[in-house]
Amino acid sequence: MDRMIYTAAAGAARALEQQSVISNNLANVSTAGFREQVAAYRAVPVQGLPGLPTRVSTIASTPGSGMGQGAMMETGKATDLAIAGEGWFSVQARDGEAYTRAGDFSINAQGQLVTRQGLPVLSEDGAPVEIPERGALAFSGDGQITVLGAGDRPNDLQALGRLKLVNPPAADMRRGDDGLFRMAQGQAAPADAQVRLVAGFIEKSNVSPASAMVGLIANARQFDMQMKVIQDAGANAERANSILAVV
Repeated sequence: MDRMIYTAAAGAARALEQQSVISNNLANVSTAGFREQVAAYRAVPVQGLPGLPTRVSTIASTPGSGMGQGAMMETGKATDLAIAGEGWFSVQARDGEAYTRAGDFSINAQGQLVTRQGLPVLSEDGAPVEIPERGALAFSGDGQITVLGAGDRPNDLQALGRLKLVNPPAADMRRGDDGLFRMAQGQAAPADAQVRLVAGFIEKSNVSPASAMVGLIANARQFDMQMKVIQDAGANAERANSILAVV
């Protein structure tokens, strides 16, 4: 079988992988704090085929994420938080500390501040944030947490600590299958006092629906082109066989 079939098949496989990434981005257009996935590919020369210097194949390179800021949406909810600019919230995942931009938090039955998935949000000392029952919660721009108990006077604010806000280099972070980010070497990122948040807002996904749809269509056409090459190669092989067939 002509080797061009294998080259085209590799290109078609990469197109299918890209289609999966774009489809996942589209599915998360409404997910708070979602970071657009980026799948990159590069051409590599086909080895061991002397006389065919123009024949190349493709391989997937390390996938990344778009780190641009998503639009801010005001909710007025006390436990909804959005990071202004760069930075991340720290949460306690099942395998250790992880990071997210999704600030649509809530308070669980145990009185802990948790993410949409039920993971505890961490304070600067690495412990879950405990909220007193029926307390009116407030967050300052630097992540300081205060609460006013039921029946307390306005000057009886109780300080609960400060959220752990981090801002490691994007190149040092990796996206997990659960959508959370972690440090590439598995260590915990240090707190960054320069990170700022806004209470009563959530950050929307940074995926552009229009750009994703254009990419989806362009990728589908690319896949069709690769399949057409495979069909043409098969047709050429059949014609060659018929010419060489012994009557």
